[in-house]
This record gives sequence, structure tokens and C-alpha cells, in this order.
Amino acid sequence: MSAATATAPMNAEQTGRRVEEVLDRLAASGDPAAATAAEELVRSLMDFYGAGLARILHLLASSAGSPSAALLGDELVASLLVLHDLHPEDCDTRIARALDSVREHTLEVVDFDEESGTLRVRAREAGGCGCGSGADVRQAAEAALACFAPEVRAVDVETAPEGPTLLQIGTAPTGTR
Repeated sequence: MSAATATAPMNAEQTGRRVEEVLDRLAASGDPAAATAAEELVRSLMDFYGAGLARILHLLASSAGSPSAALLGDELVASLLVLHDLHPEDCDTRIARALDSVREHTLEVVDFDEESGTLRVRAREAGGCGCGSGADVRQAAEAALACFAPEVRAVDVETAPEGPTLLQIGTAPTGTR
């Protein structure tokens, strides 16, 4: 592995798409034996890495303390744990962790429909004005959720209702009263 490869950020969603593209190319090549062998290779590697990750979690859990928050908060590690159904946090906790990582917006979970995989969130700009681009909020939330909670397949964004109008009260002009 080259130094550039070792430091390049990995993304589970991009990697999954790349694997699918390669498998599709092999399937389209007209050699069904090669396509079948490639799919078996991917399954074998997934099983191997899944078993290794399960062992790591077991060893961490059996030592003093529980898996480090840094481990669970890392996008790459979290996506691997979720991919192998090994993540120790439940779906709601992982959704909250993902939404907390979207720093430019304050996002509140309204509802999660497990059957459809649709998450409804209420968005408010970090500054509190409630005026953000829904598309930007959706993209940021979807990117974070892809690693921590891939069960979420769609995000619906509601803007937070506007609060009461701020009434400016100044001091009375001098000489009155």
C-alpha cells in the first residue's frame, strides 16, 4: 500500500459503489465464471474482515472499559462496524451521532420510519435563524448518516418554525417622563 493510499480518506459509500461497478463490469464481460469468482472473493473478504472486527470489539470489551468513543466516532471504523452488524450503539444513538457531526446546522430528529428508511429532521442554522438551504442540509445529513446509520435511506428536512419576533426596547429619550 502506498503512502498516498494509506492517508487517503476512505468512504464506505464510495467504496461500495466502486466494488459494485467492478462486479458489474465483470458480469458484462461475458465470462460468468469470472463474475461468480469475483463475487465469491468479495464475500470471503467481507467475512474475513468482519470476523477480525468482531474479535477487536470482543477484546476491547473484555479489557478495562468499553470501546473508545474515538473508535465509535470515526467515520471509517463506524461504517465498517455497521456494515458487519457489529456496531455496539443502537440505530437511534448512531443517528444522533451523525447529526451531531453536521456542525453548520442544528438538526433535530422528528421521526424515523424504519420500514421506508426515511428520517425526518427539523433544521435550524447554528446561528438560530432557521433559514438554510434545505438541499444543503439534506446533503450534509445524508453524507454523515451514510457512515453512521446506513439504515437511513432518505432524509426529509423541515425548517424550524420561526420564533416570536424580537421586540427592540430602547431607553426613553432624555427629558421625557
